[in-house]
Parts: sequence; C-alpha cells; structure tokens
Amino acid sequence: MTPRILVVEDEKAIQLALSGLLRRQGYEVEVAGSGDDAIRHLNDTAYDLVLTDLALGRGATGMDVLRVAKERRPETLVVMITAYGSEAIAVEAMKAGAEDYVPKPFDNDEIRLVVKRALDRTRLERENRLLIEQIQRQYGFGNLIGSGKPMQKVFETIQKVAETDLTVLIRGESGTGKELVAQALHNRSSRKGRPFVAVNCAAISRELVESELFGHEKGAFTGADARRAGRFEVANGGTIFLDEIGDMAPETQAKVLRVLQERSFDRVGGTKPIEVDVRVVAATHRNLEEDVKNGRFRQDLYYRLKVVEIELPPLRARREDIPALAQRFLEHVTERLGLEKRRINESALGRLVRYGWPGNVRELENAVERAAVMAPGDEITDEDLNISDGGTESPAVDADVSGLPFSDAKKRVVESFEKSFLLAALRRNSGNISRTAESIGMVRQSLQQKIRELGLRSEDWTHEDREKE
Repeated sequence: MTPRILVVEDEKAIQLALSGLLRRQGYEVEVAGSGDDAIRHLNDTAYDLVLTDLALGRGATGMDVLRVAKERRPETLVVMITAYGSEAIAVEAMKAGAEDYVPKPFDNDEIRLVVKRALDRTRLERENRLLIEQIQRQYGFGNLIGSGKPMQKVFETIQKVAETDLTVLIRGESGTGKELVAQALHNRSSRKGRPFVAVNCAAISRELVESELFGHEKGAFTGADARRAGRFEVANGGTIFLDEIGDMAPETQAKVLRVLQERSFDRVGGTKPIEVDVRVVAATHRNLEEDVKNGRFRQDLYYRLKVVEIELPPLRARREDIPALAQRFLEHVTERLGLEKRRINESALGRLVRYGWPGNVRELENAVERAAVMAPGDEITDEDLNISDGGTESPAVDADVSGLPFSDAKKRVVESFEKSFLLAALRRNSGNISRTAESIGMVRQSLQQKIRELGLRSEDWTHEDREKE
C-alpha cells in the first residue's frame, strides 16, 4: 500500500514545497498548518510517517505532535525538522521516539533520503516479522514429507500451479498440514518475497472477522479508535491463506467473493474501495458440497475457490511416511531443546506405524516430542509413547526387524503392516474392492495397484473364510 505521510509546517511556502516533493515521490500526503491541526489529523487518521517542524508558532509544538503520534500509533515514524543550532533539542526528540531529524536549511535530496530510509526500514522489519512467523508456523507442523503416491500427487499439483495466480482450495482433515501446502505454493511462486498472511477463520469471532480481514475506519464500531489495515491489505502483493473457510459466516463469504471477483474491498465503516493484488489460498476440513446443498456455504464462492483442488490424505492413508516423519520430528526436537541424540527402536517404530492417528501429522509430532523429552535414555521405546488412547491401533505387524538398519526396518515394518491392514479390510468387506477402498479412504485404482505391489491374491483374503467352513 502507498505510504501515507502527514507534513506539519506553519510556513506556507515550506509546507507547499515539502508536500509537493513527497507527492512526486509517489507518497500519499496530507498537510497541517499548526501543531493543533496536526493533532486533530492524528486523532482521525493513521499515518506511516509524520514530518514535522520542531518550532510551530502558537499552540502545540513539534514535540507535542511527536508525543501524540506515538501515543495514538506507536509504529508511526516521526521525522523532525529543526532550526540551526537546536541539535540538543533534536537529540531529546530522538530519545522521545523520533526516527530522525533534518536541520534547516535542508535540500530536497536530503528530505527524500531520510523519508525513504525510514519507510524502507519499517517495511523490512514488517516483512522480517512475517517471515519469522512463517518459519515458526512451518516448523510447528514439521516439513512437508511424503514418499508414497498420495503425497507425490500433492507435490506434483503444487509444482504445476505454484507459478500461477490460480486460487487453490486445500482439503483434508485437521492436522494434515494444509498450511504447509499453502506455504509451499507461496514459496515456489513469484510472490515469495512478499507477505504470506495466514488467517484461521474458525478462530476469529463472528463480530470481528470482517474487521480482521478488511480493516476498519476510525469510529466504525465501539472501540475502533483509529483506522486499521486488515489482513488483505497486509498481504497485498503476496498470498493470503484462509484456513477453515468453511466456518466463515455467509455475510463475510459475500465480501470474500467480491475480493476474488473485483480485487477490491471496503474497510468496515469505509466508503472508498481499496484495490489489492493478492493470491487467495483457502483450506477446509468440511464437506463444502454438502454445505452448499444445505445453504451453509455460498455456491458462487465455492466455485471461485475450487479452481484448483488439492486433497491432503490423512496420516492413516499414508503410513509409509510415518517413519520418515517421526525421524524428522525427532531431529527437530532434539536440536531445538539441546537434547542428546535419540533413536526410535524397532518396536516403537512398529507401534507408530500401526496407530490410527486421529490427530494426523500434528498428533504424531506431539507424540514424538513428548517421547524424546520423557525417554530416560537415548532410545525411545514403547513405554515412552503416550498413544494408548484416542486412536485405534491397526492389526499387529508380524515382522522381525531386530538388528536391521533404520531404513530397512522401516521398509519391513511398513510392508508387513500394509499386508495385515489391507487383508483385514478386504475380509471385512467380503473382498469387494470398491467398498474396501471407500472404507479406508483410498481410490479404487490405487488399492488395486497396492494389492499387486504387495503380491496379494484373492485366496489370501478368502483363506480365513474357507477355514471356518
């Protein structure tokens, strides 16, 4: 967004010269002819920078303007213009929060440089904060890892659409890593140097969600003491991630639809449309088709969001990734907490692969971190895993992995589990491939291919029935 600057100067000629100079640099400029006038402006409007003369005739002084500007909005930059010989006062202004000062007489290049330097610094600080938040969110889920076909399909889709500006809808259960996919789309796009702003629509109250997304004008509602930029404004030039968009209220859905269609919106209480260039990535764990049918979600917004769909499989449908994910989480937590290196023994590894993981990847990370902290030695065993409740273990794995390297143990455990798991599912569904695939969350063709890979035959899942006859 274009930086907004308030020029405070009681000498008309200097006021005109400064405002004209800054407007030619592309800034949005307003002027005040006195300190009192400046304070009225500050009470009504949020500015990125205030350029004020220190001596302002009658009424409020430049120091008063500085104090009020910082009280109203601490992030507002204040640059002082000082008379020759008043450097001591300028130093006091710096101690009170001024960003810089320019002594009279000044030239245009000096003013341009000081203003640009101040605004560039705050822009970089803001982008660094967003980057740090992004990295913290990324390591909060763990890296996006997947060697099996379900995740390979996700990676292929990310690769194809990341460089476009197409709107993407990510679907999957809670804890599957939907935000990581959104970040991957952003980081592989031409917008990667711009903000990535994540909004959890389910975590914001219905009364505040529009202010949070679109910002508000001063006085728009009780408590709106100053103008505030919303998340769409902050994300301008970058990507906004609307997590759990299925929980968004219908009236807010209509405003998001407008942004997608017109690339503009109004702040709450505002009348002037604000244009933005932002890519929208949304995510949900809900069945939006059912919500559309029941009138809980707008059909027109649904079709706008699902230009490209990415389906994230639950962890129970990609158990081949569990050993690698567990190992990565273990490395992260030991490094972060300064622990001695740990290893997961074969029995515990099998337990992790068998477990149902209702909380998906997030639950796996929590379980590994807890085990790493609680394990008395450098080996994580069954006893260190706190996963006895809240998830159903699948059929036992019959695999001897003692003495094998981690990679071979992983392969043996996963293959043994897959055979036991699929045979049990096929028997429950009397060998019906379509019903079995649906019951375990797989595509029919993928199940058939997995059966061939494991060398399973129809007599393997009918053998138990023949023995009962």
